[in-house]
Amino acid sequence: MLENSIKSNNNIFESIKHIDDDGNEYWYARELMKALGYIKWDNFYKVIQSAKLAIMKSCNNPDERLPEVRKSFISGNGAVRYIIDYKLSRYACYLIAQEADSRKKVVALAKSYFAIQTRKMELIEENYKNMSEDEKRLQNRQLVKKKNTSLRKTAAKSGVKNFALFNNAGYKGLYDGRTADDIFKEKKLNYRNDILDYMCSGELIANLFRINQTEEALINKNVESEKEAVNTHFIVGKNVRDVIIKSGGTLPENYPTPVKSIKDIEKSNNKKLVP
Repeated sequence: MLENSIKSNNNIFESIKHIDDDGNEYWYARELMKALGYIKWDNFYKVIQSAKLAIMKSCNNPDERLPEVRKSFISGNGAVRYIIDYKLSRYACYLIAQEADSRKKVVALAKSYFAIQTRKMELIEENYKNMSEDEKRLQNRQLVKKKNTSLRKTAAKSGVKNFALFNNAGYKGLYDGRTADDIFKEKKLNYRNDILDYMCSGELIANLFRINQTEEALINKNVESEKEAVNTHFIVGKNVRDVIIKSGGTLPENYPTPVKSIKDIEKSNNKKLVP
């Protein structure tokens, strides 16, 4: 029962989590306010200010951790009005939970959730840095496989029947018009090879982001036709490409094709496990 209760409450914070174009997680202060059981913005605003002071004491810029944003809404008389909100990092949420009313049970859960998630990310990043390229490829390939399965189910619910057309749309957006077959030929693979098994870790990450963001877009936009789903996949792929270009990263087609396939790495690892 306790485990289920914790999972249920953790879902509160997961459900209001957002991800920007660079793959960074963030939360909106007004959404977090409701999740933490606050009714009045003025009261929660004081908590935010206390969190800002804590950030400043740690010699960090609070505007980087919780930048102010303005949201528009239509008032009762039809006029456009604006309200102040904040875009919160995971660390900012943790500090806000520390400054919030500790008498609220959900605040204690928030402290635990954001502390654990922050530490998890630190460990993941630390472990990932220490991995070999083969280990990174294996991990990213497994994630891509899992997310591709999930995307296929979501796409089917969105009306997709021609999955070759749907998948090619994503590749064409991300790879500047290249289809899966074009990528296959550029990598000089034979007919039994899977292009995803011949991608380095960086190229797999770009595709993982494309897959994840496409699924979210299909769900959030409530896509119900194959044509719209295909177009959505293309647009998301292109947007991911644009982000890579703007950030000065490596475009997916410019990564070298690994000599070993994922299957070769798996076979090698299995041999090491045999006593």
